[in-house]
Amino acid sequence: MFVDYVEVEVSAGNGGHGCVSFHTEKFVPKGGPDGGDGGRGGDVIGVADPQLTTLLDFRYRRRYKAKNGQPGSGSMKTGKSAPHIELRLPVGTLVKNLETGELVADFDEPGIRIVLAKGGKGGLGNDHFKSATNQAPRKATPGQPGQELRLGLELKLLADVGLVGLPNAGKSTILASFSAARPKIADYPFTTLVPNLGIVRFREFKSCVMADIPGLIEGASQGKGLGHQFLKHIQRTRLIVYIIDINDISMDKTLELLKQELNSFDPSLLQRPSLVVITKVDTVSDDDLKEICAEWPNDYIALSAVARKGADRFLQAIERALDKQ
Repeated sequence: MFVDYVEVEVSAGNGGHGCVSFHTEKFVPKGGPDGGDGGRGGDVIGVADPQLTTLLDFRYRRRYKAKNGQPGSGSMKTGKSAPHIELRLPVGTLVKNLETGELVADFDEPGIRIVLAKGGKGGLGNDHFKSATNQAPRKATPGQPGQELRLGLELKLLADVGLVGLPNAGKSTILASFSAARPKIADYPFTTLVPNLGIVRFREFKSCVMADIPGLIEGASQGKGLGHQFLKHIQRTRLIVYIIDINDISMDKTLELLKQELNSFDPSLLQRPSLVVITKVDTVSDDDLKEICAEWPNDYIALSAVARKGADRFLQAIERALDKQ
């Protein structure tokens, strides 16, 4: 199951209390204060894990609490600090404070470690408060409380190339043909219900990550269909590839519709580098293809992912566009 948004509660550990203690030893009068400090509470740390692709685990467990630090004790013994706990998150996860709306962290690279909730400091033992005028202080400070936050975890897939098109335009077929990904493919609209990622190789040691975004329809940016739920994943892509079915009776209007929906959702998306790909060209003759595309500008790519027609040009165009960035 693909889950790209959850809300969780995290609580860092409280610091341990400082200790009030006095040294007592036979034949050592007036041993003086020797209360130790409290240990530090555990942090809640987020870690970007490239092996994860969904927030599904957080749907079944919504609360995470680190342990408290141990209190100090006599003989200047500092309490044991609590261990940190880690939340392993898919790369591309945004973490927001639900109370303030503030962005807490952006796990946009594998291996990033960011403290989401900080553990409280341990309290001070009475040894810290001795002085020439107060040689037997009976004062210690309590440990500080750890942070408690309500967080929203939002996954935005990281991909070099995002395939955007109407339902059944052939996006999943392209991804399956050029990568090892195996999205569901069928001849009915909205076959793809979740974004799919695949690694597309240009040549040995050179590749890109391609994302198949579920089909958009008119009004997707206002919540219609599936588009509103998955449009956010396009925001992370470096290159947008518009997929147009050659059997579409109004290809120019379809392209305009796709751009309009992206613009309504996030105007900056239209500033991204983009390509236009006309798919399923194996379903028409070469003469019909020339006639259908006669009024189109020259910056489109004719592609049949099934017959591999135009495959080299398709890959070369993507590689050049990515190299320019």
